Amino acid sequence: MKPVKKIESLGPDFYDAVEAAEFPEHILRYKNMAAAARLGLQDLDEEAWVAHFAKFKPFNDSLQKPLALKYHGRQFEYYNPDLGDGRGFLYAQFKDNDTLLDIGTKGSGQTPYSRAGDGRLTLKGAIREVLATEYLQALGVNTSKTLSVVETGEKLTRNDEPSPTRSAVLCRLSHSHIRIGTFQRLAHLGEMDNIKKLLDYTCENYYPQLKSLDINKKVPAFLDEVTRACAETTAEWMVNGFVHGVLNSDNINITGESFDYGPYRFLPHYEPKFVAAYFDRKGLYAYNKQPEIIYWNLQQLAKCFAFMYDNEQDSYQALQGYSKYFSSHLMETFLARLNLQPLNHGENHKLLSYTYEFISESEVPYENFFFDWFGGERRGYKAMSGKFAKYYQGEAFTRFYNQIKVFRVRNEEILRDDYFNAGRACTLYLNDIEKIWADIDQKDNWTLFGRKLSAIQTMVARA
Repeated sequence: MKPVKKIESLGPDFYDAVEAAEFPEHILRYKNMAAAARLGLQDLDEEAWVAHFAKFKPFNDSLQKPLALKYHGRQFEYYNPDLGDGRGFLYAQFKDNDTLLDIGTKGSGQTPYSRAGDGRLTLKGAIREVLATEYLQALGVNTSKTLSVVETGEKLTRNDEPSPTRSAVLCRLSHSHIRIGTFQRLAHLGEMDNIKKLLDYTCENYYPQLKSLDINKKVPAFLDEVTRACAETTAEWMVNGFVHGVLNSDNINITGESFDYGPYRFLPHYEPKFVAAYFDRKGLYAYNKQPEIIYWNLQQLAKCFAFMYDNEQDSYQALQGYSKYFSSHLMETFLARLNLQPLNHGENHKLLSYTYEFISESEVPYENFFFDWFGGERRGYKAMSGKFAKYYQGEAFTRFYNQIKVFRVRNEEILRDDYFNAGRACTLYLNDIEKIWADIDQKDNWTLFGRKLSAIQTMVARA
C-alpha cells in the first residue's frame, strides 16, 4: 500500500492548509482493525496510532498538511455560501489498488470555515458515528468507515445535550470527500474552469472509465454515474429502515457513499413520516422523503453544468435513470434482506407491496421483522409462535404469508450461521444508543459499547 498525493493537484482554489488542534489528553477509545488492514496500518502500536490519528503526524508520501476543503450547499433547501470543513479536514489519501481512499476528521479543531464554532466533537457524537457505520456496513449499506476515536480530555458545551460533555476526535475512511456542494461552490463563484478541473479529478479517481471522454460526453456520463450511485445508496437506506436526518447537498458524496452521521435514526417500526432530526420540524428529510430529496440534490449538481446547455433544465436529462436505478436496487436489496431468490416482476412486486402493507398495519418492530423472515417461510413459520407472534396475524399478514411461501431461499448456508440461530435480532434503536452512552457518561463503563459492537460484527452480510 503506497500513500499518494491526489487532492493537492487541484490547487488552493479547492482547500486551505490548516493546523490541527492540540488536545490535553489522548485516550484511544476505538480502533477499526479491518479498515487499518486495508491501509496497511494494522501493525501500528497505540503510541503510533495516536500520533497519526489524534496528533496528525503526516504519513510519508501523503499530505504533509491537513487540508480544509471548500464547499457550499443547500441546507434545508436554502443556499448557504458560508460552509466548508469547519471541524474537520482531509488528513491523508491512500491508493488501494485502483481505489483512492481518504482519511478525514471530525472534531480536529477550528478552520477558516468554523463559523464561530469550536471545531470540536462530543464523545457521544463519535460513539453514535461508530455505531452507525458499523451497523450500516453489517447491513450491506454503502457507507464510510469509522477508523478511529480518541477521547481528548476537553469539556464541551452544547445546546442540544447535557453540558459540559466529553470531547473526542474521530477519523473516518471514505471513498472521496468531494460533495455536491463542492461543485455548487464553483458554480456559485462562476469558476467554470475549476468545475472542469474538479470533474476531471473525480472521473480520474472515482469513475476512471469516463476520464478519456471529451467534455460533452463526460458531463452527462458523470451525472449518470453519480445518479446511479446515489439512487442505490438511497434504496439501501429505505430497505434497511435508515433515516439520515440531514440530507443537505453538502452531505451528499459524489460516489454515493453515505457519511456524516448526526441525528440519524433507524425505524423502530414502519412509519413513512418518521423524522430523525428534532430540528426538522417540517419533515423535509423524513424517511419517506429521502428518495425525493436525493433526486432534488442531484438536480442541484446538474445545475452546476448548466453553462454547457442551452437551457438549465436540459442538464436534468442525465438524471433520468434515477427512478430505474432506485427501484431496481430497492427490489434487489429487499429480496436480499429476506434471503430470497427473485421470481418474476409481478411476484416480486406483490411480495414487496404485501410486506410493507403488513408491517405498516401491524407496527411490528422493523429490524425484528426482517430477522424473523430471513429465509422466508422456513424461519417465519417458527417466528409465528415466537416473541413477536402477536404481530403475525390478520388479513394483511395472511396476504403477506401466502405470497412469501412462493419464494425459495437464496442462500442455504447462511441460515446455519450463529446469528440467525441466536433467536434475537441485533438492533440499533435510539434507546440502545442512549443506554450505551449513559454507562459511558456516568460510569466510564464501556462494556455495553463493546457488547453492541460484538453483536453487530456477528451480523451476516445479506446474501
